[in-house]
Amino acid sequence: MTLYIGRETSKLWKRICAETTAEISLLAENWRYILAGLIFQYIHGLAARGVHYLHRPGPTLQDVGFYLLPELGQDKAYISETVFTFVFLSFVLWTFHPFIFKTKKIYTVLVWCRVLAFLVGSQFLRIITFYSTQLPGPNYHCREGSKLARLPHPQSVFEVLLINFPRGAIYGCGDLIFSSHMIFTLVFVLTYQKYGTKRFVKQVAWLIAVIQSFLIVASRKHYTVDVVVAWYTVNLVVFFIDKKLPELPDRTSGLSPLLLPMSVKDKDGRNKEENHKLLNGNSVDSSDWRLRTPVNGKILEDGNNPHDNAMNGA
Repeated sequence: MTLYIGRETSKLWKRICAETTAEISLLAENWRYILAGLIFQYIHGLAARGVHYLHRPGPTLQDVGFYLLPELGQDKAYISETVFTFVFLSFVLWTFHPFIFKTKKIYTVLVWCRVLAFLVGSQFLRIITFYSTQLPGPNYHCREGSKLARLPHPQSVFEVLLINFPRGAIYGCGDLIFSSHMIFTLVFVLTYQKYGTKRFVKQVAWLIAVIQSFLIVASRKHYTVDVVVAWYTVNLVVFFIDKKLPELPDRTSGLSPLLLPMSVKDKDGRNKEENHKLLNGNSVDSSDWRLRTPVNGKILEDGNNPHDNAMNGA
C-alpha cells in the first residue's frame, strides 16, 4: 500500500512539473494579454469607485422583480455573495485542473487569456452605461440615511486610486447597469459550456446562474434591468469576441504543445493546411509531396514510367 501511494505521488509530482513547464512557456508568450486583462480589472474597480462619488440616494425605482421576489433582508444578503463566491472559486479551480488530473482538455494560460478578453469587453460596456445615467441604488447601504450612500470628496489622488478592495466593491453605489456579478458568472459558465467535459456540471452551472440572477434581485443589490441587460449583453460579447480569437488547441488529441497553433502567428511557417494535418496525426513531410502516378495498379513516384526509362536506355 505504501509503495502504491509512493508511485502515485511520484506520478502526480511529475505531472505537475511537466504541466508547470508547459504553462510557463505559454505564459512567456501571452503575458501581455494576461497583464492587460488584470490592469483593466483595476481600471474597472477604479471606475466603479469613481461613480460612487457621483451617486445621490433617492427613492427606489419601480421594479417588477421587487414585486415578484420577496426581499431577503440585510441579515440574509450574504446568500447571494456566497453563491457567487462558490461559482468564482469553482471556476478558478477548474482552470487549474490540468495540473492534477490526467484527463485534460485545456491549457490554463490560454483559457484565462480568453476569459479576460470576455471580461474586458463586457466591463468596458458596463463602464459606459453606468456613467451615462446614475440611478439611485436599491441596496441597503445606498438608500437615503445611510452613511455609505455618498462618498465624501477625496482629500488626495491616492484616496481615489486606492479603491479599498474588497470593501469598496461590496459597498459600492451607482454602478448598476449592468450587474458585474452576472458578468463574471456568465463568462465562467459560457467558458465551461464550451471547454468543460461534464454535461451534468454544465446543466448545474446554468441553473446556478439563473438562481444567482434571482438572488441578486431578491437581495436588492441590483434592479431587474441590471440582470436582464447582463444576460444578453454578456452572451453577445462572448459570441463576437470568441469569433475573433484563435481557437484553443484540444489537448485530447495527445499532441505536444510545440506542435499546436498557440497563436495566430505560426512560428514554424506552416500554413493552415499543414496545421490541420498535424492535428489529425498526418505527416506533412515535404518528401510526401512528390507527384505519384498509378501504373498497372502500382504507385510510382515523380510520374516516372518504367517504359519511358527503358526507351531512354535506363
